[in-house]
Amino acid sequence: MTERLEGAITDRSAWRGDAFTDDQNWAYTLGEHEIDELDAALRGVIQAGLAPLEFTRDAFPLPKFGQTLGEILDELENGRGFALLRGIPVERYDEAALYRLYWGIAVHLGDMISQNAKGDLIGRVEDAGVDINANNARGYTTNAALHPHNDSSDIVGLLCVRPAKEGGQSMIASAMTIYNEILDKNPELLDLLYDGFHYDIRGEGVTGKTNEVTRNRVPVYSYFDGRLSCRFNKRAIETAAEKIGKPLTKAQQQALDIIAGMTLEPDVRLTFDLQPGDLQLLNNHMILHARSGFTDVTENGRLLLRIWVNRRAGEGRRLAPAFADRYNTGHRQGVAATAAE
Repeated sequence: MTERLEGAITDRSAWRGDAFTDDQNWAYTLGEHEIDELDAALRGVIQAGLAPLEFTRDAFPLPKFGQTLGEILDELENGRGFALLRGIPVERYDEAALYRLYWGIAVHLGDMISQNAKGDLIGRVEDAGVDINANNARGYTTNAALHPHNDSSDIVGLLCVRPAKEGGQSMIASAMTIYNEILDKNPELLDLLYDGFHYDIRGEGVTGKTNEVTRNRVPVYSYFDGRLSCRFNKRAIETAAEKIGKPLTKAQQQALDIIAGMTLEPDVRLTFDLQPGDLQLLNNHMILHARSGFTDVTENGRLLLRIWVNRRAGEGRRLAPAFADRYNTGHRQGVAATAAE
């Protein structure tokens, strides 16, 4: 029998966006000494001839800022589930240096996992001219609005290099608050959410076939080892149902629509613009995120750099096996790097 949480979530992870109208404590601005540490660590790896993927946190020492990142990790896991770092001077670095710097911060957070069939550990979130409605399209390669979802890692990081000419606002919401609302208003839907759904892998699974979906149902809400976790992507669930020829029931569709709709409600969501040098960090098990559509210039348009981070062994929460296999690649693994593009 599926383990279930009894009652509502009452800790700080169940927040509402309207509580932050006059509260900016969730945003942390780097000081000069922290930027100096980043620059010194960056010089060290450049002098050693090390590129991203080639060095660990020992090669990128951050004595003071590393402690701050440890506090942020605790906030992500045991607090609100989100944080925003501001003031990384992205404009002073060329692309090679910026990738090294970003990787240096990332290795202090955990281990990176693959985000796509190319095996990218640092992904580019930009408009590549892809039609969001195209078969197996990945939303991050388009300029379209992205529906509420979370990603297949413990933490997702988005570093803003360049904002859009117009639009592209970030929207985040607490999946724990949404759980509480469903428990209060639609408790009859919780069994469906605990049972879960098959997900469309969009041609990036271990088989490389365009019709591959997850072998197992992935719960939308999973209660394991005393923690409630969420996994949600409405579009991937709906297209998976189409591919396997098993239409969603009316109740299943209702459950998905409620979660997606509630994520975007003004009093539930927190909306903000990412500026150059902002690094958004989200706990994927606690936070849903979305994005408004955007318009851009033809060159040097909107660019965010994305990382999918897993906490290291012994850190973070334990996950139920069926919940932790999202790409048919195994427990807590990312996209199969050998899959066909």
